[in-house]
Amino acid sequence: MSDAVLKRDEIESKYKWAIEDIYESDELFLEDCNKLEKLSKEIEELEGTFGKGSEYLLKVFEKKEEINRVAEKVVMYANMKFHEDTSVSKYQGYAGKAQAVCAMADNSMSFIEPEILEMEESIIYGYLEENSKLKKYETYIKRLYDEKSHMLSKSEEAIIAKTMEISSAASDIYDVFSYSDIKFSDIHDENGEPVSLTTGRYGNFLKSSNRNVRKEAFISMYSEYKKYINTFAAMFLGNCKRAKFYADIRKYNNSLEYSLLSKRIPIAVYDNIIDVVNENIDKLHRYVSLRKKALGLDELHMYDIYVPMVEDIDKRIDFEEAKEMVLKGLAPMGEEYIENLKQGFNNRWIDVYENSGKRSGAYSWGPNGVHPYVLLNYQGQLSDVFTIAHEMGHALHSFYSDKTQDYIYAEYQIFVAEVASTCNEALLINYLLENCTDRKEKLYLINYFLECFKGTIYRQTMFAEFEKIVHEKIDGDEIVNVDDLNEIYLNLNKKYYGGDIISDDEISFEWARIPHFYNEFYVYQYATGFSAAIALSKRIMEMGDEGVRDYMKFLTGGSSKDPIELLKDAGVDMSSKEPARKALQLFGELLDEYEKIIAEDSI
Repeated sequence: MSDAVLKRDEIESKYKWAIEDIYESDELFLEDCNKLEKLSKEIEELEGTFGKGSEYLLKVFEKKEEINRVAEKVVMYANMKFHEDTSVSKYQGYAGKAQAVCAMADNSMSFIEPEILEMEESIIYGYLEENSKLKKYETYIKRLYDEKSHMLSKSEEAIIAKTMEISSAASDIYDVFSYSDIKFSDIHDENGEPVSLTTGRYGNFLKSSNRNVRKEAFISMYSEYKKYINTFAAMFLGNCKRAKFYADIRKYNNSLEYSLLSKRIPIAVYDNIIDVVNENIDKLHRYVSLRKKALGLDELHMYDIYVPMVEDIDKRIDFEEAKEMVLKGLAPMGEEYIENLKQGFNNRWIDVYENSGKRSGAYSWGPNGVHPYVLLNYQGQLSDVFTIAHEMGHALHSFYSDKTQDYIYAEYQIFVAEVASTCNEALLINYLLENCTDRKEKLYLINYFLECFKGTIYRQTMFAEFEKIVHEKIDGDEIVNVDDLNEIYLNLNKKYYGGDIISDDEISFEWARIPHFYNEFYVYQYATGFSAAIALSKRIMEMGDEGVRDYMKFLTGGSSKDPIELLKDAGVDMSSKEPARKALQLFGELLDEYEKIIAEDSI
């Protein structure tokens, strides 16, 4: 790995996403910002017209869709340009401008749902019968009436809409502070040479076979977070209080109810994953013990938890090779899926490499009517290959939903967002295991799959339990300070990982570097999504075309049905504990297989 992080303009264009597919120039973005302001004024003039007839309701719905389509493009373009290099003040400004005009648009449309709810249901449903163009909104209308008890008056909804622009302040500050302002001390690589530590590189340093590299990266990272831990606590707790505010305003009992029930997810789903993981916590302890033994360490530390347990395996994978691996791994999905995947690979849907100032991590995003985009920070590790499969799972989920559903139902709900992505990962790991003939490489792949379980079910559920504890305290008007956050997190880390690992003091600050905490009660869906994906991938591999057909019902479903029902159509019931239990049963079987191979080697 080179010491220097490349600048944006030093990366070949074929490895950058085609942002020009949204807008060919910044000027067109600015034009749409102005257009959004104009459309916002136009829809405001339609307030109070619903009683005049069905054509006025249709006019509002069509204008709302036009506004939302423009708003999607504006906000995504601005933020994606910002994420390319968060140090560029121009695009920081564009992101702020997009947020402002979208908040204005939201405010201009705030009368719609309260005005519908003020009318007799018989009148609205009568409109749907008499005007065939309104028929497609029937599911939306039904869901709206189901949520009537949580809606406010028109004037109150207008006030709530005006709060949107400022409500994301904690998250916005976190992004800028974490990705632009914090600088980490240089560390030394495997050759003892100074090398820059970035959030994008941190994960790879923790996988280094050189323990000094891992330890130095770990200490450097958390030493910096410790310096600013009070600032991070203020941001995080401010965001928790924001969630409480909206839960109270919307007449939910707490923040968890607001986050889940408003998305039509039963609370039991959240509790189930925490319960099942805690029932199977012994398997994670067993994994930690196996790791300690495999690494031959007297003391296992938190900076030892990511390095592969197999020695002398250094999988450096070129990006072009990685794409071929993904294509072969996802072949069970059929020719059509593969052709659409190639379309994404060949038409610059992906922003591949890390550059100076680029947002860390990975995601998929993109406006309806264009195509999905994927942000990566590709480093050439096996985990990066799985990230490609994962994010392209998101992208093709969006692609199929946008292609199949009316705009109003095209966006799938967050609960199912991680299913398609993780199903891709499960198919890929099964392909690699089936085609592996080298003993060490097979151990390496099993280790990787074990890591998926550890990182996606166990770790994300630990995050979910942390969130639940903290939000319950905030919802209960308890005073929570930075020491409380550190203590809660450290105690959970000890419970989850057990006594065969030292929960270093630095790990108590880890909560401060988890960006998903600013989208509260999101992370549990990685665990539930992983559980569903294991079940779905098994159906696809065992049932072939029939399994794919069932899965495509889900993949094309958007939000046309509630998330639990969509997954039932695909063959998985996430309202029960069984998918999570079966997934963790597989985790135990993988531990057995790993130990069996190790035992055979010692004979």
